[in-house]
Amino acid sequence: MNPTGQPKNHIYFLPFRTPLRRVPRAAGHDSRMSADHIQVLSDPSRMDLEKRSSNNSDIERQEANNTHVGKNTPLRFLHRVTALLGRYGVETHGIAPIPVAERVETRWYQMFFVWFSANLNVLAFGTGTAGPAFYSLGVRDSILILLVVDIICCACPAFFAVYGPKLGMRAMVQARYSWGYYGSIIPSALNVFSLQGFLVLNCIIGGQTLASVSPHLNDTLGIVIISVISLVVTFFGYRFLHWYESIAWVPNVVVFIAMMALGYPQLHANLYVPVPAPTASTVMSFASTIAASVVSWCTMTPDYGVYHSPAASSTRVFLYTYLGFLVPSVTGHFLGAAFAAAAPSVPVWNAAFQNSTSVGGLLYGVLTPLGGFGKFLAVLAALSVPSACAPTMYTFSTSLMSVAHWFSLVPRWVYILISEGILIPVAISLRPKILRHVRRHTQHDRVLEYGLCGEEAYLIAEWDAPKLLPRSTPAVLAFICAFGALGTIHVASMVRGTGGERWVGGLWYLCGVRGVGLVLCGVEGPGEVVG
Repeated sequence: MNPTGQPKNHIYFLPFRTPLRRVPRAAGHDSRMSADHIQVLSDPSRMDLEKRSSNNSDIERQEANNTHVGKNTPLRFLHRVTALLGRYGVETHGIAPIPVAERVETRWYQMFFVWFSANLNVLAFGTGTAGPAFYSLGVRDSILILLVVDIICCACPAFFAVYGPKLGMRAMVQARYSWGYYGSIIPSALNVFSLQGFLVLNCIIGGQTLASVSPHLNDTLGIVIISVISLVVTFFGYRFLHWYESIAWVPNVVVFIAMMALGYPQLHANLYVPVPAPTASTVMSFASTIAASVVSWCTMTPDYGVYHSPAASSTRVFLYTYLGFLVPSVTGHFLGAAFAAAAPSVPVWNAAFQNSTSVGGLLYGVLTPLGGFGKFLAVLAALSVPSACAPTMYTFSTSLMSVAHWFSLVPRWVYILISEGILIPVAISLRPKILRHVRRHTQHDRVLEYGLCGEEAYLIAEWDAPKLLPRSTPAVLAFICAFGALGTIHVASMVRGTGGERWVGGLWYLCGVRGVGLVLCGVEGPGEVVG
């Protein structure tokens, strides 16, 4: 016993630039640690963890592992380049949990604008067009489905955003606490592929919008321009990305107001056009498409609060994020559905829409009466597409770093360049058929499947310790069961003649969410992080 009356075998890890040391505790001190103290018990099973922590001055495992590479290896060279880039404001931190001492950001409005800008653009507009264009829904039916789905589903990414400031951990690192170290490879890898697919779709739509403005531009050049802008924003990292998102929404507000003013007569007249009653499968398919486009942000939202203070109110973070998703989603989705439904009755719009394959063309077609100013607005709308691409590309890099230990040794900016190198050629090669196929399938693949633990279950210092993290077997089995349920229901629908191909999109989404429910472990509201 020490003079304070507490046992001597309690060791605490301070996430500052200091080694492990014993911290005296006053009598009657609550056993739950505060946000800036993470308890690590000193039983034999955790001696290796304590040793690694004591040798690591910053909890940044990437820096510590520099000692394991030779003096002249490529990895050593990459870290030297990273140190140089850090002098110019490029974020150099990897996926290790952010120390509490560095989580000091208190501009909570950033939690609103990062998602407001990412969703208030031509991409949300394009998602809304799917109802009338692909599912033959009327504008009233489309808007009703959009309203219900958006109100419910926007709460999902907002809930996960709370864990960013509280834990200081990237989303795919959090997955290790429910999937286990090795099991988390599955959601991390899936997230990498699906995010890259979403990037391809984003850049194609942005490129189409630019190409619609002038005959001297084509989709290829537009894709390259959008991709390069996204690269620049993402390359500098977290703080520059937040700054960019705080202003990227302004042009789109002007664009959407102008579109509503110009198109109001046609939109109002189209409200009374009779349409066939929607079938259950059509409603389910469209609703699942919209839900997937919103819920899939869950794998990203924690990443954009990791430098914010853990003292933030969970309710405040949730509300800012929820409104940051709800307001632009409802706006963009409603406008997309309304203009797509009215396009067949307006020759200029219908020709620009190109048989429901050019969202950017439809947007420019509506702005055509403004002449040169309309072209200017269309360019602004296209150049704002990186507001959605930048967070996607950033999380692509952190997800790829989370796949395996050796991946985390490579600096983040390298994966940004890799993503860019894949993005441009793939987007150019797939642009003729992307809207009809990727829109229906890629977003469903981005369903959240990484699971969640109550915050009390997170021992921050164990983030990269396979033996101390939970076992992977339960989560992997739940993941397999979700696929089994999907296959069974899909086959049953085909046997019954209900149109399995039409139902599969909605069932894919529903079974994916059901799989998440199986891997949830004690979901609780965020509280203190304890040992």
